[in-house]
Amino acid sequence: MLKSKTFVKKTRSGGVMKIVREHYLRDDIWCGSESCSECKQESTVLQRDACIESNLCPYPHYLIPDTNVVLHQIDVLEDPVIRNVIIVQTVLQEVRHRSAPVYKRLKDIIHEKEKHFYTFTNEHHNETFVEREPGESANDRNDRAIRVAAKWYSQHLKTSKSDPDGLKVVLLTNDQGNKEKAEESGLLVYKCEEYIKSLIANPELVDQLALSNDDKVLLQGLQNLNRAVHQDVVAVQLLPRDQWVAPSSVVLQDEGAAKDDDAEEEEDRALRISAAEAARKPTGKVVGIIKRSWRPFCGMLNVSHIKESTRHLFTPADRRVPRIRIETRQASTLAGQRIMVAIDGWPRHSRYPNGHFVRSLGSAGDKETEQEVLLLEHDVPHQAFSQAVLSFLPKMPWSITPEDMVKREDLRHLTVCSVDPPGCTDIDDALHCRELDNGNLEVGVHIADVSHFIRPGNALDKEAANRGTTVYLCGKRIDMVPELLSSNLCSLRSDVERMAFSCIWEMNHKAEILKTRFTKSVINSKASLTYAEAQMRIDDTTRTDDITKSLRGLNKLAKILKKQRIKNGALMLSSLEVRFHIDSETHDPIDLQTKELMETNSMVEEFMLLANISVAQKIYDEFPDCAMLRKHPAPPPSNYDILLKAAKSKAVEIHTDSAKALADSLDMAKVDNFPYFNTLLRILATRCMMQAVYFCSGMDSDFHHYGLASPIYTHFTSPIRRYADIIVHRLLAVAIGADSTYPDLMDKPKQSALANNLNYRHKMSQYAQRASVAFHTQLFFKSRGILNEEGFVLFVRKNAIIVLIPKFGLEGTVFFDTKDKATPNLVFDEEGPALKVEQHTFCIFDKVKVTISLDDSNIQHQKIRMSLIHPVIPGVSVPAPDVEPQAKKPKLDR
Repeated sequence: MLKSKTFVKKTRSGGVMKIVREHYLRDDIWCGSESCSECKQESTVLQRDACIESNLCPYPHYLIPDTNVVLHQIDVLEDPVIRNVIIVQTVLQEVRHRSAPVYKRLKDIIHEKEKHFYTFTNEHHNETFVEREPGESANDRNDRAIRVAAKWYSQHLKTSKSDPDGLKVVLLTNDQGNKEKAEESGLLVYKCEEYIKSLIANPELVDQLALSNDDKVLLQGLQNLNRAVHQDVVAVQLLPRDQWVAPSSVVLQDEGAAKDDDAEEEEDRALRISAAEAARKPTGKVVGIIKRSWRPFCGMLNVSHIKESTRHLFTPADRRVPRIRIETRQASTLAGQRIMVAIDGWPRHSRYPNGHFVRSLGSAGDKETEQEVLLLEHDVPHQAFSQAVLSFLPKMPWSITPEDMVKREDLRHLTVCSVDPPGCTDIDDALHCRELDNGNLEVGVHIADVSHFIRPGNALDKEAANRGTTVYLCGKRIDMVPELLSSNLCSLRSDVERMAFSCIWEMNHKAEILKTRFTKSVINSKASLTYAEAQMRIDDTTRTDDITKSLRGLNKLAKILKKQRIKNGALMLSSLEVRFHIDSETHDPIDLQTKELMETNSMVEEFMLLANISVAQKIYDEFPDCAMLRKHPAPPPSNYDILLKAAKSKAVEIHTDSAKALADSLDMAKVDNFPYFNTLLRILATRCMMQAVYFCSGMDSDFHHYGLASPIYTHFTSPIRRYADIIVHRLLAVAIGADSTYPDLMDKPKQSALANNLNYRHKMSQYAQRASVAFHTQLFFKSRGILNEEGFVLFVRKNAIIVLIPKFGLEGTVFFDTKDKATPNLVFDEEGPALKVEQHTFCIFDKVKVTISLDDSNIQHQKIRMSLIHPVIPGVSVPAPDVEPQAKKPKLDR
């Protein structure tokens, strides 16, 4: 049987090539088993008497491992005990693609006759070949192919003349989703660890099991850390099982001043929990440091109590880094300042590493100083752009030349407008919508053509690639590209001509795409609107100008697109974002509110998502090996534990089998007289998600974006603030013949290394933004005294509850074992989870009332403190303080 697939591909020279891929399917592929009389086999590999002593499988059986079992448990598979294994072609191909060393070891095993490993060509067998379904990821298709092969073997061996109750086929997989689907199909399936532990005659095999990906090795105590510092690459030795411990559910409190050695040892002891209290985790100790990741650390000096001493301890701002002993004669000057210190070495018998003073950053608590610390600690490049970088900027005055117009489509006549947050100057995107003569709609997304100004390989390009992203802090922006581009020449401001890269669709009124085209263009935006201004235009029925008509058309289509996305399984999750109102003179925060989202936010988002998906498909079709794409992996089932427990506590059922199942069950999750419940549940669901990442298409096989329920995705719409988008623009320009390629763009390893740097920069940017919000939140509460607010319990720990205050988008911890009070009777139920404090039990989502205040006893680690007001628990709750009405607010700089 012959299957074929035909498609047309554009060549680099501009020609068109027709490609036909043929896939031959056969009926005469052998099963390889001695017990089979149906297959006309010349020789067999799998034994009739495939016996191995097992608690789970006391009968003769063949094993079929999936790809991850082969990749991670190759040491076990190499053991002489493991015989009669079927390696399906799907697994062999995936292993070859993902790990050359493991593939070589697997091929060596297959060639060992006494091991009886048989390769089954399932991809060319008429009954076991499976085609990829629409919307199915490559990984899911391969898992299905392995299950189909296992099912075929089970039925094939039953129909042969061997003993019907004898030979069975056992599928080995560590993927919970794959295991559940296999069980639903009636297959015999076990996790690799379960099966190996069941081999009663060979207990030594358990020692060869590799830890699964979701298992981590726990390192507890200074002795087991063995002078390793955070982010060092280390060699770890697993401790014997009787020395394994459980991670703690206790929340540690910051007691202000730096602890002495005895206190730290006490803390180490407190962290060790007996196995009876919780499941033990693999525990180890550092036995070698492969690579040091020392850098200059920000922090503060703890001046020695010994008069005129030159040796002092330095406490880093990052709590994961140990204190450092330094020598300095200017301790009195440096006290109260933020300073930088570098580690020089860590003597074997010393509790602390030795280091030296690098420079002072300024007074602790000062806004500029704290912002500098925040940027340095999160490795955000923020130095001024060098002259070498600035030399590649266009000379002013700048304008679009007739030569530029020749290569571009003139779209200046279109009613294009931008919709952005207030105060936005780096406008990446603009939109238009108009009716065509045939009754259909033309919709355009126009993106700043940054790649026109930033040419590959020059100093400006290298600097942008290193920075990776623009970082937005409260009241400050760290640009990826110089301001002349970000806020002027690339920014799609109104009433000026700007170069753009346009994605234009022809749609019908049901938002179905009929045609898609991409073009370099010149536009003239007719309006730069805020979300609120755009919303007012749409809602004002008296307005009938072209801009308003365009916005209404876009909004109508966006609602249909969103409805369709949700129907396909896209997730609508929630996280509380806050907006500060800043005093125009002091620049201190004087008001704090959670951001309100409008219809127009969603309108812009829908068309940005659609443009990103359209461009992703185009660049992947043209460059299947080197497209810069973005994927969002599905979370492992264990990530959902807290969400499932929280929902169960309110008698709500959440399904996590797929993004669609999760989205549907979140939509239906409601509790009477608790309108905020659904939002809280979505906030928790957000915490369960994995991080989305950039990757090079030629280095990965799973492209699926879990959150958007899209089989392919990229970033195209924000090249002023994201370097990934610049790469995507370059790929798209080459694909449509608007620009020429260059070697690095087509180099898979270099594209992959670039993607890794962009992922790192993006992650650190997010952390820096959160730290900036936390610092400004502290400034806000500093002048407020003590406030009373209502909140909800978000997490329950052994000695505390973590409370969310929706009004401020703020999380804080209420401790029940503070040192200044007698510790109440605490009973923690991990299954709930629930915490009984005296006679009251706290569960997730319980409503509470708390006091909020700033604890600045430790100037380096200031904290928002919360104390319980209600429910009233004698000896635990505090009386509600009288909150005085606030004085008249200073003028706002909105």
